[in-house]
Amino acid sequence: MVETAIVPQPPLRPFIGNLAAIDPEAGIQSLMALAKTYGPFFKLRIINREIYLASSQAIVDELCDESRFEKRVHDSLERIRSFSGDGLFTAYNDEPNWAKAHRLLMPAFGPIAIRGMFGKMLDIADQMLVRWERFGPGAVIDVTDNMTRLTLDTIALAAFSTRFNSFYQDDLHPFVGAMVRALKESGERGRRPDIVNAFMLSRARQYEADQKLMREVAQELIRQRRADPDAAEKHDLLNIMLNGADPVTHEKLSDENIGYQLVTFLIAGHETTSGLLSFATYLLLKNPDVLQKARAVVDQVLGTDMPREEHLGRLRYIEQVLMESLRLWPTAPAFAVRPFTDTLVAGKYRVTPDDTIFVLIPSLHRDPVVWGDDVEAFAPERFAPEVAEKLPPNAWKPFGNGIRACIGRPFAMQEAQLVLSMVLQRFDLLLDDPNYQLNINETLTIKPAGLHIRAKSRHQGGLLSRASRVAAPPPPKPADRARVAAPSGAKTPVMILFGSNAGSCEAFANRIANDAAMNGFEASVAALDEAVERLPRQGALVIVTASYEGQPPDNARQFVPYVEALRSGDLEGLRFAVFGCGNRQWARTYQAIPKRVDAALEKAGGIRLLPRGEADSGGDFFGAFDEWYANL
Repeated sequence: MVETAIVPQPPLRPFIGNLAAIDPEAGIQSLMALAKTYGPFFKLRIINREIYLASSQAIVDELCDESRFEKRVHDSLERIRSFSGDGLFTAYNDEPNWAKAHRLLMPAFGPIAIRGMFGKMLDIADQMLVRWERFGPGAVIDVTDNMTRLTLDTIALAAFSTRFNSFYQDDLHPFVGAMVRALKESGERGRRPDIVNAFMLSRARQYEADQKLMREVAQELIRQRRADPDAAEKHDLLNIMLNGADPVTHEKLSDENIGYQLVTFLIAGHETTSGLLSFATYLLLKNPDVLQKARAVVDQVLGTDMPREEHLGRLRYIEQVLMESLRLWPTAPAFAVRPFTDTLVAGKYRVTPDDTIFVLIPSLHRDPVVWGDDVEAFAPERFAPEVAEKLPPNAWKPFGNGIRACIGRPFAMQEAQLVLSMVLQRFDLLLDDPNYQLNINETLTIKPAGLHIRAKSRHQGGLLSRASRVAAPPPPKPADRARVAAPSGAKTPVMILFGSNAGSCEAFANRIANDAAMNGFEASVAALDEAVERLPRQGALVIVTASYEGQPPDNARQFVPYVEALRSGDLEGLRFAVFGCGNRQWARTYQAIPKRVDAALEKAGGIRLLPRGEADSGGDFFGAFDEWYANL
């Protein structure tokens, strides 16, 4: 029998337990301080509830094992369900609408779709920066306020084709105030005894009013779209939800669930990204050497040009700045898990499916075993590709974990990279108060409070007028599965297989199949799982696949173990080529599945037509494919 250990815990007080150890205005920072005292795994009792806190890479790596642990919709999220329901963030793992919405919306956040949003992101960023230019260097800019306006308008325009026009009015959109109050009240209700909540009638009335306003905003967006005669031409997230069907169940989302998803995206799509941009601004101003290096990269890549999609891949250092900002201050600072069965954590702490274990991300990101002794230093070089690929698994988790990780990560990172690059290109920034010290406002997320700057234009008269912008082209649409009839006569068979949750690999596969058919090949295209036990023994095989945190895409989960189990000689003589899609932000697992598939085909006797290709969705994604495809 395994001997268990007592989980460390601060001293208890009668009735309230450890409630007094947590500052109601700085809960996350209180927990970070407790983690320094009580170690990488400790517990707290708040009134009658117990929670566990984990903060070392070794323990978090264990908790991220989805065969043992799953996302826990903890008490604060339970309360948020009153206005976000079974939306993607607050749904229970077994709720049907979560799986349906996730499958339906994943392609909307794939590389092709996200690049298609570039022009709208540029539009809103330019609005903010033109405003800064017009107000001039004497104006004091509330960074968090401006970044909140920016990110709310961006998600509204890019995802719902709606303009909130936050930079043309003094007050923030009412949705923001309702959201901030509702998130704060949700967290505080979780810390207060139910009997206290019951007597706080004015807070309850405000809470209900805020929820009602958010629901009304969402329902109005749906109503406007249904009444829009040009709705069919708007290829955005809202149209996908209103008209798309789950590829597995073939069911559509209900209007109620679409409303919950809209509230979820409006909150998650702007709240955390605005915090990221605000923290990044503060950290750059406090680290002038990093600021100087970042600006030099921007000047080299952009010069005085308006940013274009192809520039993003060359602005890698700006991405590193953002990743290091998220290491120090992840704007969604915790997520919760629970075990499927009774188990031991770290081999000695017993936990059950009834327990809630929080991953305290800011403390995880300060584990000296991973990040060294100077964990508070702001050093974007930690995320240079050759350094990041050596990080241990699950050491950097600002977007959550596994299948329940943030679906909007590519959206947030592209938007933040574009905006920060444009700010550095156009302005010299300085703190309004040179003695300002970071003060953090905590709701469900964290943001700097009281951060004010001044912005002096680096270019006389502004950089570019709005009229000089070249409109961004519409996003390419993935082709339907290729079923092109080849010319008559003898045809060499070519099987093209794809593994993809987000649609990009499927789009590349269909392009190959269409071209092959038109050039006299007998071309077929299918998902990887459809090819289990039926790989060809003649002709050629082309595979285009992605990885998701090192795991196969949903439609390749059977294929990968199947192909790796093939014996030497099983595919003797088969010509093959593999192309992998990925994102270098996942440095440790970048291209993991394409590499495994490529190696397995060679081991089984296949003959490689050309070296495995790879595309980074954060770099020149389409150019990398075109270069590889030209050789194919």
